[in-house]
Amino acid sequence: MKNSVGCYADKTLKTTRSPVKMLMGYIYKDFNMSSKPLSFPIPFEVQAPTCPVITDKSVLDAIGNTPLIRIHNIGKEYKNVDIYAKAEWKNSGGSVKSRPALKMIEDGEKSGKLTKDKIILDSTSGNTGISYALIGKVKGYKVKLVMPANVCKERKGLMADFYGAEIVTSSPFEGSDGAIIMAREIYEKDPDKYFMPDQYNNDSNWKAHYETTAKEIWKQTSSRVTHFLAGIGTGGTIMGTSRGLRSFNPDIKCYAVEPAESLHGLEGLKHMETSIIPGIYKENELDGKISVPTEESYDMVETLEKQEGILVGHSSAAAMLGALKLAAKIESGVIVTVFPDSCERCYVNFGHFNKYYQNDTSHKIPQAD
Repeated sequence: MKNSVGCYADKTLKTTRSPVKMLMGYIYKDFNMSSKPLSFPIPFEVQAPTCPVITDKSVLDAIGNTPLIRIHNIGKEYKNVDIYAKAEWKNSGGSVKSRPALKMIEDGEKSGKLTKDKIILDSTSGNTGISYALIGKVKGYKVKLVMPANVCKERKGLMADFYGAEIVTSSPFEGSDGAIIMAREIYEKDPDKYFMPDQYNNDSNWKAHYETTAKEIWKQTSSRVTHFLAGIGTGGTIMGTSRGLRSFNPDIKCYAVEPAESLHGLEGLKHMETSIIPGIYKENELDGKISVPTEESYDMVETLEKQEGILVGHSSAAAMLGALKLAAKIESGVIVTVFPDSCERCYVNFGHFNKYYQNDTSHKIPQAD
């Protein structure tokens, strides 16, 4: 019997000892089943679909093909400019870094450099480490990650407690550069023990975006994209996506977004003049850089939430701020940027989020009687 959602009733369904649990026309069955079968035909509200709810696909198959979001309200004053953002938190692993992390690991497997007896080792400011840890868990590799000690507890918790990675902390005052140096020192002491993707110098990083992100943007904008910009961390997103988009249209303008200050609070982004330059970052290929202040980026987190209903992290807000600065300089065009992650991993403890939950008593969780 076919129901209104186009699925057929499963005649092997048995009743549960507790009442049938309903949600949007689907049945959720307890593991504790009785032996009494349902009689047929049965009304729709207790029919179970035979549409597959369990597949043999890996969680890694959900990396890529993220939505492209139209920014409707912010920047309305730029009448002839459309702004879009890739919602990269929709990747498995929760960020844009899942794309290069997967490609670097799989390319390591193909080359024979990564084998089951080796530990995946790299430096990270958080997102790449979470992706490494997730992929390592799925594929059966041990993972060791070096990060600044001030990386937030939520990210550390995901990497270590949830995905089982080993964490080594470097000086918080040296930022991502300190983590890079420490990871190299660990590797050099015992190179046979580790596979080090070295995300800052690995061509597989930018190629992940060349092969996926750029193609998705080109298709999702129906070939209309005229400008692209992304924050600089490793340089993989901006370099790979720019090269990929220009393979479709060489006239597309591409810009990197960086913190305006050498000492900044935009986790994951690099101020290039005062940082170790990633080997994969080639600034001469770009049309320019856009500098964004930390405080303005923090304010943009709140603006995106209030005006667009989008909850993102600081680096995403920095990209949005960069897009607005670019929109102010052009007469018309279609600007696409990348929102690397959402606000769910540690950003809720910072700035406006933290102040909101400390001071706004109307949003406290009610206590049970």
